[in-house]
Amino acid sequence: MPSWLPSIPYPPPDQPGYWDPVTSTLQWCEEDYYATYYSAEIINTLTNVIFIYLSYKGVKSCRTHGHARVFEVAYFGYFLVGFGSFMFHSTLKYPWQLVDELNMIYTTCLMAYASISYTRSVRVQAALGIFFVVFCAFITVYYHYIQDPTFHQTVYAALTVFIVFRSLYSMEYSLRPSLRQSEERHRLEREKMNEPALSKQQQEYENKRDMEILKNMWILVGFGVSIFVTGFGIWAIDNEYCSTLRSWRRAVGMPWGFFLEGHGWWHLMTGIGAYCYIVWGIHLRHILNGDQEHYRMDWPSIFHLPEIVKVSEPGSKGGSPAGNGDANGNAKGEAKKLK
Repeated sequence: MPSWLPSIPYPPPDQPGYWDPVTSTLQWCEEDYYATYYSAEIINTLTNVIFIYLSYKGVKSCRTHGHARVFEVAYFGYFLVGFGSFMFHSTLKYPWQLVDELNMIYTTCLMAYASISYTRSVRVQAALGIFFVVFCAFITVYYHYIQDPTFHQTVYAALTVFIVFRSLYSMEYSLRPSLRQSEERHRLEREKMNEPALSKQQQEYENKRDMEILKNMWILVGFGVSIFVTGFGIWAIDNEYCSTLRSWRRAVGMPWGFFLEGHGWWHLMTGIGAYCYIVWGIHLRHILNGDQEHYRMDWPSIFHLPEIVKVSEPGSKGGSPAGNGDANGNAKGEAKKLK
């Protein structure tokens, strides 16, 4: 380490700690109790604060802008993921490991329910709710029985892939003119068949508006997936080259070695990626409701996290050549065709 850059040497390995003994089935590359007697993995612990902060930010946004209550509940689940992980990495106790890992499953199931149950009948919504409760109970009992982290990771990955691709499908069919049959040729066909049709001016306005929204949503998808995958890659490197990284950390000393804690970077990046997914889900719900005129994505730069903000009250007029009554009526009709 260059002499002009001050550092604190790491203590000898295998330091004793307040929460000993370790009972978790997983341990990470960060050494235990090297920085404080009261937290086993200090960086892996503190990086979970991002979940706690962003859950507060998300709930506040839901209440300020009137987003669906299910997303407020999703942010609470997101908070529990961060809090559970905070306690797990601080204590390395098996019960907190379950809280950490199973809450990831529960929150993903909640988002799946929000997507699949939309516009369904009360009976179908109740059946879906029962299904997901039973599914989560089964995962909880079975995972506790086998205690195999690979099972949890596989289930979580499968759920995430399913809900993301289903939401992408809904997004495309709700916004892309060629898929929701709102191009000029479709309008002319409706006129010939004496079916209700928008004016050419109104339809062009809506198509232009929705294509701009679609572009911004795809940018958000790309950003969220990229940062999530990058975090996973860093975590994989952390697992594969743990002994090398530990020697490098000891060579540079503290606090510089903190930047080589790969699992901590995973927390930061997945926290941002998951937050972006919930924001994207909120935006998609307003689109499916036909409320594009009343809500917009506020995302000034990649150095600021996006937020869906209300710009006018749903049901009010303004923002389109023919007024929101026509614009929203058409959008809602197209959204219902998907369900």
